[in-house]
Amino acid sequence: MNLVNNITLTAKKVLHSEAEAIAKLADFIDEDFENCVEAILQIKGRVVVTGIGKSANIAQKIVATLNSTGTPALFMHAADAIHGDLGMIQPEDFVICISKSGNTPEIKVLVPLLKRKGSQLAALVSGKDSYLAQNANFILNAYVEREACPHNLAPTTSTTAALALGDALAVSLLEARGFSSADFANLHPGGSLGKRLYLMVEDIYGQNQAPSVRENASLKEIIIEISSKRLGATAVVKDNTAELVGIITDGDLRRMLNKFDNLEGIQAADIMTPSPLTIEPDHYAAEALAIMQEKNITQLIVTKSGKFEGFVHLHDLLKEGLV
Repeated sequence: MNLVNNITLTAKKVLHSEAEAIAKLADFIDEDFENCVEAILQIKGRVVVTGIGKSANIAQKIVATLNSTGTPALFMHAADAIHGDLGMIQPEDFVICISKSGNTPEIKVLVPLLKRKGSQLAALVSGKDSYLAQNANFILNAYVEREACPHNLAPTTSTTAALALGDALAVSLLEARGFSSADFANLHPGGSLGKRLYLMVEDIYGQNQAPSVRENASLKEIIIEISSKRLGATAVVKDNTAELVGIITDGDLRRMLNKFDNLEGIQAADIMTPSPLTIEPDHYAAEALAIMQEKNITQLIVTKSGKFEGFVHLHDLLKEGLV
């Protein structure tokens, strides 16, 4: 067997092994897990997540997930805790200690100190009979049979399982709190993710010009309006009102050339697309993007109670990083 085949088989074996271990975690969600979630919901302080070695790396990720989903949390390295950082923990805090074995020397030193602080302690462990598990208020069972490492030494499957269980905890807390997409947006104002959750059509369409013509506008007026406003389209409104009745795009003009032999006397009403797609200013910009993508169009008319307001263009959404 060549080297490439060996690499492929090894990679697949690791992924299958870790996937199987995560699937088995579902069988370990028990009353202790439920009680742990309920206890965290009642605390007045923060969730402090600690660990050592690779478990410390996982702890940092869980802290980030908790903070971003409405549960205030902070990270404390287990080794640093016994050299001064223990002072960051208050009695009203809740501590989650991550350790595969639950028997490492640093953990054995740390646990009595945590209990002296008066904080509740959850053990996220692979060994339910370990020192850590036996001295915790709650056990979050992350048992794995073996690591994906062929020597069963390097933390691989165990850290993946701990991370997955941390996600399960964070999402359980999120749902129990009724944490909404609006709450999520408040914590993620930057980047495209945040903008999808808070950017409204009214925030962006006003920067564009608002091309419009009346129903009886001439072909010359239509072309000048589309060309001068540079959006590739114009709205068609009822005479002397802003009531929207149609849209004319560059594509409509091209189709007109095939439809009419004589262009003299053509008016907007003759070539417009009636009842065009629209969106209200108080809708999310992401909704406008979804409509454009579904209908394969590049601009969308903005209306308020049927009255023409302006256009939102695909380029606006690109500039905002939504695409």
